[in-house]
Amino acid sequence: MAEDIQELHERAEHGAEHRMAWVTISMAVLAVFVAAISLMGHRMHTEEILSETLATDTWAQYQAKSIRERSYEVFLDQLSVFSVQSAEKAASLKEKYSKEIERYHEEMKQLTEKATDYEKEVVAVQKRGDRFDLAEVLLEAALVISSITLLTKKKAFWALGMLLAVVGMVLAGTGFLMR
Repeated sequence: MAEDIQELHERAEHGAEHRMAWVTISMAVLAVFVAAISLMGHRMHTEEILSETLATDTWAQYQAKSIRERSYEVFLDQLSVFSVQSAEKAASLKEKYSKEIERYHEEMKQLTEKATDYEKEVVAVQKRGDRFDLAEVLLEAALVISSITLLTKKKAFWALGMLLAVVGMVLAGTGFLMR
């Protein structure tokens, strides 16, 4: 009789462990998703930093060309004001530096467009990174809440965890779809 009760007890424990296997498997899958989404978030933030650096470098080029353009304008102003020994040479220099000013002006327009594009890219990548970060937080919360199921044996925690996991995966999916 005592042996029968012990056997029933062992079967009940084995059955409970068997029913919790799906919780453990789902937690393992969630852990993989957390790692993958975390990696994507880190990559987006790295890409954000690279785009920000490209924008900053492009604006620095713009500034350098602006300074050169302005120095040529000052030089042309000086040629107009000061008396020169050779009017022919002064006219040649005016023409040369006027062309340089025009060239710099056009290059600065291109640099402005390029830098602005990089800045737009920074914003877009930042939004994608934020989506992955939020998805990571939700998946981590889902993992923790699901693990409570193993302690309490209550399916409600697993259901809540899976709900958070679905929301996190949807957010991660939108992060992949954003451009």
